[in-house]
Amino acid sequence: MGLLTAVACAYAQTDPQGGQPAAGAKASVSDFDYQLKYQRAFEAVLWGIPATAIYSFRRAGEQDLGLKDNDIIAYSSTATPKLEAITANSTTPYISAFTDLRKGPVVLEVPVASAEGSVYGQVVDAWQLTIADVGPSGVDKGKGGKLLFTPPGYDGKIPEGYIHIPSPNYRIALAFRSVPAPGKSVADAYQYAQKLHMYYLADAANPPKQRFVDPLKERYPTLPLYDERYFEDLHAIVSVEPVKPQDKVMMGMLSSLGIEHGKPFAPDATSKRAMRQAAIDAWYFLQNWFDNFPADRLYWPDRHYASLLMTDADKTFTFVDDKRIDLIDRAAEYFWCTYMPKALSATPATQYMMAMADKDGKLLEAGKLYKVDIPAKMPVKQFWALTVYDRATMSFIYSDSNRTTLSSYDLDKMKKNADGGVTLYVGPKAPEGLESNWIPTSGKRPLPAIRFYGPTQEMNDKTFKLPDFELVN
Repeated sequence: MGLLTAVACAYAQTDPQGGQPAAGAKASVSDFDYQLKYQRAFEAVLWGIPATAIYSFRRAGEQDLGLKDNDIIAYSSTATPKLEAITANSTTPYISAFTDLRKGPVVLEVPVASAEGSVYGQVVDAWQLTIADVGPSGVDKGKGGKLLFTPPGYDGKIPEGYIHIPSPNYRIALAFRSVPAPGKSVADAYQYAQKLHMYYLADAANPPKQRFVDPLKERYPTLPLYDERYFEDLHAIVSVEPVKPQDKVMMGMLSSLGIEHGKPFAPDATSKRAMRQAAIDAWYFLQNWFDNFPADRLYWPDRHYASLLMTDADKTFTFVDDKRIDLIDRAAEYFWCTYMPKALSATPATQYMMAMADKDGKLLEAGKLYKVDIPAKMPVKQFWALTVYDRATMSFIYSDSNRTTLSSYDLDKMKKNADGGVTLYVGPKAPEGLESNWIPTSGKRPLPAIRFYGPTQEMNDKTFKLPDFELVN
C-alpha cells in the first residue's frame, strides 16, 4: 500500500481527503508559543554565528578593554590564554580594531612591507565576510597606502590617493598579524604595528593621535555567549545593519522574539526562556556535528585531520549560491574559525590541520595523554606550529605555564628523535623528562591544530602526509 493510499484510508468516508490530520492524530506540544519561539531561536543561532562571532570582539573590546571606534589593539608579544578567542594563533603578535561607518568613511593607513616588518590579515564586514585582504598579497600589495572604507550607499567623491573599499555593512573589524622581518624580534614587530593609523576621513586634514591598546596582561573575552545573551548581540547587529533580501525570512522570524531592525530589544518572558535553551542546544548541536565530522572532508583519506578552512563549493566562505544558503555548513565553519580570506587559494599562505581523532579514529578525550611524531623535514617554507585548544570553546587552554604552542622555533629546546624529528605530547601531565615537548591540557578535551606557514607543493598536493595522534595512556 502506498503512503498516500494509507493516509487516505485513515480518513472517515464522511470527511474530505486532506485539510486536517488523520483521525487519532494529536499535537506533540501544548505550549505553541514556546515551541514557535524555541524553533525560531534555534535556527537564528545557526544563522547568526558569523555575525555574532565577530561582534563579540567589539562587545568585549568596549566592555572589558574600554576600546572605542578606531582605537587599535597591538599586542606587545604573542597571545596567551587571556586572549579568549576562537582558534587564535600564538606565534605572531596580533593587531585588531573596529569602527562604525555610520559616522562616515574611515581611513586606515597601512605601512609599507619592508626590512622592518610587515602586516597581513583581513578587514571584515558585520557578517564576517572579508572586504579587504591586507599585506603583500592584499589590496595594498605590500606597498602600504591609505585604505578608505565607505558605508553602504555612499555616493561621495573618493579623494585621490586612496584605495577605495566599499562596505556592505556599517560596522567593520580587522585582525592583522605583525610579522617580524628576518633578523627582527617580536618586540620589533610590536613597534612596526604602531605604524598603523585609523581615523575618520572627516579628520584627514589633521588626524588625531592614534590610541594603541596592549591587552597582553588583560582578559579579552571575545567568545560568543551561548545563552540568552547571544540574542542581545544578535539584536545589536540586525537592528543596525542593512537587511539583505536573502535574510528577510529570518528577520520575520526574529520579530516574534522581539528582535527587529531599528527597534529596541524587547523579548517577553517566553522568548527569553526559549532563547536561552535554543542557544545552549545549538552549541551542543555543533559540538555533535564536529564529533561526527564528515569523513569525506578529511584532508587525507587515511588520516584524521581536517582543514580549519572549510569552504563552500566555490572555495569561498559565503555559503551562498544561486539556490540556497547552507546554514549548517556556514555555522560549523564560523563556530571554529574567524577571519577567513575572501577565497581559499590552491596554494594558501598557511594551512591549518585540525586533529579530529586519533590514529584509530577515536575522538580525543580529556584527561588522556597523546603524542604525535613531527618529521624532521616538514613541508614548510617558513615554520610549523602545534597549538592545542579546548574542544569546548575552540580557544586557548589556561594552565600553570599557559603554554599553548610549540613550533619549529622551539626545536633547540626540545628532545629530538634519532631521525631528527620530534615527538610532541598533549595531555594533563608531561612524560618524565619530556616537559619541553609537551603542551598541557588542564583536564580539557583537546583540539590540536598543526599550522603550516608557507606550505610547500607536497603539502598542497597532499603527497606529504602527517602522522596521526596516538594515545599514550
